[in-house]
Amino acid sequence: MDGNIEFTMGLSEGLAWPWPIAVYLFFAGISGGALATALFLRFYKKQTTNTPFYKAAALISFVTISLGMLCLVLDLTNPLFFWRILVYYNLNSVMSIGVIALSVYIPLVALICLFAFEEEIREIPALKVLVPVVEKLQGIRRPCEIAVLVLALAVCAYTGFLISALVRFPIINTSVLPALFIASGISAGAAAAKMLAVSMFKEDLHSQDMKILHGAEWPIMIAEMLFIFMIVTSLMTGNAGAQGAFEAFHTGEWAAVFWFGVVGLGFGGPLLLNFATGKTFSHSAKAFYLSGVCAVAGMMCLRMFILYAGQIFAV
Repeated sequence: MDGNIEFTMGLSEGLAWPWPIAVYLFFAGISGGALATALFLRFYKKQTTNTPFYKAAALISFVTISLGMLCLVLDLTNPLFFWRILVYYNLNSVMSIGVIALSVYIPLVALICLFAFEEEIREIPALKVLVPVVEKLQGIRRPCEIAVLVLALAVCAYTGFLISALVRFPIINTSVLPALFIASGISAGAAAAKMLAVSMFKEDLHSQDMKILHGAEWPIMIAEMLFIFMIVTSLMTGNAGAQGAFEAFHTGEWAAVFWFGVVGLGFGGPLLLNFATGKTFSHSAKAFYLSGVCAVAGMMCLRMFILYAGQIFAV
């Protein structure tokens, strides 16, 4: 039986990678970024309790990666045969390697959710059957968290490696893309988890965890800007095909998405809110949520720009 299964036919618009793939890239970045940030913080502070941010990151990570996989399945030529990609592997294929990583990552994220919500599980009668399972697995919690941290970063990077395999598209076919996707995933994932931690799990806006996370935003944002600058510079100084692809940054509707969505909303929004509110930024709920929404929306605009403009402005 032929184990190959094609993407981009179910919901495609004539592009090799259509909008469901962009949505998947968005969800996978949020999932990996949120959980990686929570685990970095947990290891850095040597936390042993299930903090509000840890719970929020675990929940967001599981929900978003599940939605991302749904997008991938819907974009298959034959969605009902999605199981083939779980059975037939080609280790020379970036996609197959990614599927292997996701096959390990998703169950581990579900396990992290069980650890994170152990107290809540004990309080819900219908879920008490899971309590013995969680207790027995506590002995391997630390190794699982380390493995998930590595896989979370790998999932963010994998989304960049996956589409960078398209050699005809100079914007996409760059070795900087995986690093950019890791940085943007961490930025948006942390922002989404922070908002959920405050709104649902009653995290204090000016707790020690939130201060650390707020301080980490700026180096990550600078890294994103640097990676984008590297991509732009390589296009400007590259061959004729690369210089033609550079038009995506100043021509047409996708240039507007880049400048207004990525630069204006994703970078400018949080910066302006920070300077406008000054020292009260971490204490202002409105500014906090608006900044988080800007970071998440900017990351989605970045994924859409890279995927669509990258394919439209081909060699």
